[in-house]
Parts: sequence; C-alpha cells; structure tokens
Amino acid sequence: MKDKLSVVLFDSHEIFENLLPLSYTRPVSDFRIGIQTIRSKWESMIPGNYFYLPVDYLQEKYPGPGLDVEEALFISGNVVATRRLAEIVNCLSLGEALFDETGLVAARCSVSDFNNQRFVEKRNLEFSISRIRYVFDLFTLNGDAIREDYARIVKNRESMPLDRSNTLIGAEFQKDGMPSIFIEEGAIVEGAILNVKDGPIYIGRDAHVMEGSALRGPLAVCRNAQVRMGSKIYGNTTIGPWCKVGGEIDNSVLFSYSNKAHDGYLGNAVIGEWCNIGAGSTASNLKNDYSKIRIWNYSTKTFMRTNLLHCGLIMADHSKAGINTMFNTATVIGVGVNLHGSGFPRQFIPSFSNGSPQGGYADVSIDKFFELAKIVMGRRGKDLTETDRKIFHHIYNLADRFK
Repeated sequence: MKDKLSVVLFDSHEIFENLLPLSYTRPVSDFRIGIQTIRSKWESMIPGNYFYLPVDYLQEKYPGPGLDVEEALFISGNVVATRRLAEIVNCLSLGEALFDETGLVAARCSVSDFNNQRFVEKRNLEFSISRIRYVFDLFTLNGDAIREDYARIVKNRESMPLDRSNTLIGAEFQKDGMPSIFIEEGAIVEGAILNVKDGPIYIGRDAHVMEGSALRGPLAVCRNAQVRMGSKIYGNTTIGPWCKVGGEIDNSVLFSYSNKAHDGYLGNAVIGEWCNIGAGSTASNLKNDYSKIRIWNYSTKTFMRTNLLHCGLIMADHSKAGINTMFNTATVIGVGVNLHGSGFPRQFIPSFSNGSPQGGYADVSIDKFFELAKIVMGRRGKDLTETDRKIFHHIYNLADRFK
C-alpha cells in the first residue's frame, strides 16, 4: 500500500511577524477562520500525514517532518483552502511550485529542495486566493470562509431538526438545496430568532443557543460554544469551540476557550484563546471622523496605515479586560495582558502588562502569569504543560523588543 502523502504547513518569518500577537502562540495554520482552522480545511480536502513548520520556538509543540520524510507537499500556512485551490495543489508534480503575486503558495518537493527553494518548474496561479497576511484579514475574509466551509461540511448530511420554539427568517433551504441552518448532534437551540437571508448558520456539536438570542448568517457557533440569553450576533462571525458569548457581536472571530459573556459591543475583532472580556466592556470599531484606521504592526514597530474603515479589538491569548473596559478603534492587546479601571487604554498594550489608563502599566511576572493561566485552564479541564511554559518563557523574553 502506498504511504500517505506528507503535507507540511509552513510559516515564513515575515508572515509570523505580520500576524503577531496572534502568531506568538500557534502556527498560522492553526488560526480559525470560517468554521474550521486553516489546517482542518486542508486536511478535509487533501488527505495525508500533516506536519507544521513554524518559527523555531514553536516546533517542540508543533513538530515538523522527520528525517524519514523524503518528499512532501509544502503549503503556506496563511493560505485559506478552497475546493478549487485544493484540486490544483493536490495535482502538483514532484519539483513543481505554485505562486501568487505575494509569493509561494505550495510546492511538491524534497525537504532539502524546499529549504533551498529549488524548484524544477514554477507556475503562477490564474485566480485570486485568500491569504491571512495581517490580523484584520481574519474578520474581513470570515464571511466567505464560513460559506465555503459550510458548503463542504454539510454536503450530503442531515441536520438535527430546528426546535419549533425558534423563529426562522428566510428560506429553509438554499438555492443549492442544502439547508440554511445546520445543527449538529447534541446542540440546543431554543427560543431564538435566526435570520438566514444573507447566509447560512452553522451550530456545532453540543453548542447551546439560549432563548431570546438573535442570530444572523453567515454565522458559525462551533462545538460546545454557548450563546447566552438575549445575545445579538451579526453575520460574518465565528464563535469558536468552548467560547461563551453575550451582548452584541458583529463580524468577529473568537478562536476558542474565550469569553465575552455579558453585555457590551465587539465588532470587527479577533480574540485568541483563554481570553476574558468583562461585563459591559465595549470596543470601538469606527473612528469619529470616519478616517481610515491605523493599527499596530509588530514587524515595523509602528502603526501601519490600512484601507479599513472598521476595525475593533485584536486580543492575543490569555489576556483579560475588567468590567466596563473601553477600547479605542483598532486596539491591539498582546499575550498575558490584564486591563482594568476606567478610561481608554492606549491602542497598543505589549504582552505581559498589567494596569489601567489612570494608574499606568507594569510588567506581569512570568510566575504570576503561569499561576493565573493554570487556574483559568484548569477550570476547563486543561493543563498548562511544560512545553507551553517554554513557549511563554520565550514570548516573555521577546516582549521587550516590541515595547
């Protein structure tokens, strides 16, 4: 029997830096966009043995191909898989590489040839693809990613029935004959208003949408996520696994295990893992003068100009915001930050910071960070491993570079 194809999802240093602070703690292919992570999308379309090739300090947790792997399919970790692209990538011949206007998309070659960028034939893609180049791409591309994932995930499958206590706005089935709402086994959706006129709604296994909630598609409520009573969730939003949400959320992506469980507004935002946003907290996503936003870029160590009118909160893993926290437009929060107090914090808060706009900010010791992270993860039955500690130690030592 032929051995399975080895597939390596690689990150360049440029991609890593431009996607900080979210890339501090994971390979880019583990970013969630749409219903699934980037890696999961590729796995569903190109079967094989999957490996990562992230920055050095992440490789213990996210290992690359071993010495026994002579040939592999290398795919850029920031490329969002679609069925059309996957068909082309899967048909690459040995020595063949595929490029778009920003660089290498995929190549089939030996590990040595990949490391030295030696390719027998180079081809250019003839259509546009989705790449996560900057953190805000996650929410700007999320609606299309939900639709793409939905069409693939629910095809030829039967949804659990929608409880009669709900109100459906829009057609029960899409033009292609697939249901407009797909509910996985074990999910509970009761007393909610679900609008599918602009796109489908996906409810993951064992998720819970509570009474009084209003949801608009395209929307993904992933496995074990919880939408609390009276929530208002607008389209192009992904509520990741084991997240708890409430209040008002619009065009945002929550990775997993994070909570924005109370009233307050979150829009055009990306929230990492193990974050908590306190009751009444609100993040602006539009400047009063309607000017294009600038957002902190770790690579250039300055605020970069964008063509965006809307951009809200970007928050990396294990960061917290106390009750009634107010965020300016396009605020970037690093890893392990603890914010509290009234007033607007500045638009960039470096990792491992603790404080308020009035009292200023101080460094959080790594031991204090570990103490809190262990408590937070333990409540969900997860352990802070020794490998995780090594990663956070490395990030802690990196943090001063970007202050």
